[in-house]
Amino acid sequence: MLEGQEVALPAQVDFVPLKRLIPAVALLAGLLAMPSYALTPVAGRNGMVASSEPLASQVGAKILRAGGNAVDAAVAVGFALAVTFPQAGNLGGGGFMLIRMANGNAIVVDYREQAPAAATRTMYQDAQGNLIPEASTTGARAAAVPGTVMGLALAEQKYGRLGLARVMAPAIRLARNGFPVSDALAGKFRSERALLEKFDGSRHIYLHNGHPYQTGTIFRQPDLARTLAAIAKRGSQAFYSGSAAKALVATMQKYNGLITREDLEHYQARLRPPLVGHFRGFEILSPPPSSAGGTMLIEMLNVLEPLDLGTANSFDSIRLIAETMRRVYADRASYLGDADFASVPVAGLTSPRHAAQLREEILHAPAEAPVRPGEPQIFESGATTHFSVVDAEGNSVANTYTLNGWFGCGVTVEGAGFLLNNEMDDFTAKPGSPNLFGLVQGEANAIAPHKRPLSSMTPTIVTRDGKVRLVLGSPGGSTITNTVLQVLLNVLVYKMDVLQAVTSPRFHDQWIPDLLTFERVGFSSDTLEKLQQAGYPVGFRDTIGECEAIEIAPDSGWRFGASDPRENGKAVGY
Repeated sequence: MLEGQEVALPAQVDFVPLKRLIPAVALLAGLLAMPSYALTPVAGRNGMVASSEPLASQVGAKILRAGGNAVDAAVAVGFALAVTFPQAGNLGGGGFMLIRMANGNAIVVDYREQAPAAATRTMYQDAQGNLIPEASTTGARAAAVPGTVMGLALAEQKYGRLGLARVMAPAIRLARNGFPVSDALAGKFRSERALLEKFDGSRHIYLHNGHPYQTGTIFRQPDLARTLAAIAKRGSQAFYSGSAAKALVATMQKYNGLITREDLEHYQARLRPPLVGHFRGFEILSPPPSSAGGTMLIEMLNVLEPLDLGTANSFDSIRLIAETMRRVYADRASYLGDADFASVPVAGLTSPRHAAQLREEILHAPAEAPVRPGEPQIFESGATTHFSVVDAEGNSVANTYTLNGWFGCGVTVEGAGFLLNNEMDDFTAKPGSPNLFGLVQGEANAIAPHKRPLSSMTPTIVTRDGKVRLVLGSPGGSTITNTVLQVLLNVLVYKMDVLQAVTSPRFHDQWIPDLLTFERVGFSSDTLEKLQQAGYPVGFRDTIGECEAIEIAPDSGWRFGASDPRENGKAVGY
């Protein structure tokens, strides 16, 4: 395998046009039909970056080549995605960065958004207690206080070596000089045109003379370039108390939002210890609440650890994993929330005793699972994006951040050029009512001032014998944790290489709605029929998740990157 080698395909297959011209489901079908030798991960001797957008991955790799460490590269990628991947990359959102340094020290930078001071428990309900349609998803009142800028700046300050100005320079150039719009981005502009047209700032920036940008058109963002330049010069204070803050508050006032100057000045990114789990000799690092993802991932792995999982995507394997998913998502709904505001029983949920209880239920439950037929799945892909970075020294970063819905709440801060999230929808707007992703949530996640909404983000690092083995994460709303689980199992249990693990078809069960959902291609019709006969309601969707992963070979130390073919991303090594 050559250094920097990318996905190798048979000569008769023109890979780039396939990605540009056919839907993800057809692309996935084509990849799954190819012989195993046709799919190889990108290889890098020294470092690797995998993200959802090629230009951003290239930015990260250049930072590594210039002497930056994994954190420098990750911060550079985060700011670059805010320019080149505006549907999810962001300054106006938030997320979690999991960092593991080569000396074994690990930390989570929690830069999750938080509710404004004026937020109330019933702010999205009418006088009769009914949810107001789109109130928590569209417009300025759906936005929580952004955390991305402070989180990335804090990570660079604490763990980077090049400094904020240097790692932000590529993003500033991309915003100022522009870049050709990709097919994928042009498609997002078209599909979300109705949302972007509603707000002056978004219409001005993301529609070209009133129409969505076409593929190949140069897309320049001068307002965003000025905001980025100010942050590079003055740090996060330029965002939270400078001209960007002034513009954000003015936009809030224009569109009846809640975020104030005091909310911005009050916000703090937090450094938290990661949750640590163990699975068949591997150590699993993942974020604590207000991310639900780490708790759920470790809980599911605890249940599955002693079980014979058989062959990947067989009836027995799917049944055991799906039953585990269902029970853990029920725990999510009942117990998880912001641990700074509620008592969250993480130790109990991730204990061997609880795993044994769930495993006993699964093994002795009747084959016909309890179901509630006829309820459609309403989870969506979500405007979240993940990137993974490993450097030559062995430092590694798994970062997932989000606007929640594609292009967030649709509101762009006028004069500052960045979109705002609709993260308030991740709270429990009304107990028992599903959010944008179909998740039913409990009292622990009720809206409160300065509280952080529960998240599904699951950036994860896997180690063995003190060395990093796997760095991964995914977007996908409520499907995120199940995507990470399956890719992890594919590598650790089913012995797939990282690209096979990422490309392999996926399924999802989130307890409510009671539907076992499969990607449309890759599963045996006999297996699906057997599951239906056993009592499982089966549904389908084109794709589930979009994993960006890096595997490190334990013997040679080579880095192997995999960017999920379900999206238009890229892994770049050196």
